[in-house]
Amino acid sequence: MDKVYNVLFLCTGNSARSVMAECILNREGKGRFRAYSAGSTPSGAINPYVLDLLKQFNHPTDTLRSKSWDEFAEKDAPEMDFIFTVCDQAAGEVCPIWPGHPMTALWPFPDPAKFQGSDVETRAFAADVYGQIANRVSIFCSLPLESIDHLALKRKLDELGGAQAVSG
Repeated sequence: MDKVYNVLFLCTGNSARSVMAECILNREGKGRFRAYSAGSTPSGAINPYVLDLLKQFNHPTDTLRSKSWDEFAEKDAPEMDFIFTVCDQAAGEVCPIWPGHPMTALWPFPDPAKFQGSDVETRAFAADVYGQIANRVSIFCSLPLESIDHLALKRKLDELGGAQAVSG
């Protein structure tokens, strides 16, 4: 049986980017990846624009919730293979010690939860960020994880985080 890689997407509020990344990877990487998301200081709710967008793209949303990254540092939590921080703010915070020493990378994206604009502009901004995340997740899913050495993989993940975000 092929390995299923556990991936945790981190952000500060766990209300927008990390949740989108979780949903996208769970769809795109089905059978190969299992994605989760969490925040350093969770907002307590999924951003309503992001929730509408995820529903529009037919992502399951019933079990989504804004949660603390502390849940994933507990002894009964799934052991992560990869942890991606999707915002600059959380990248500078003191993280829990992750069991199993997962590979980490910073993949920053603009924050739909902080965007100021009209309803139409806010929806468009959230959709643009969704497209950026989807592009990066798609590239990640295409990496030959089983056949690439640890240092080369880390370099590729870091490069992917620094890649120019492309609108979808």
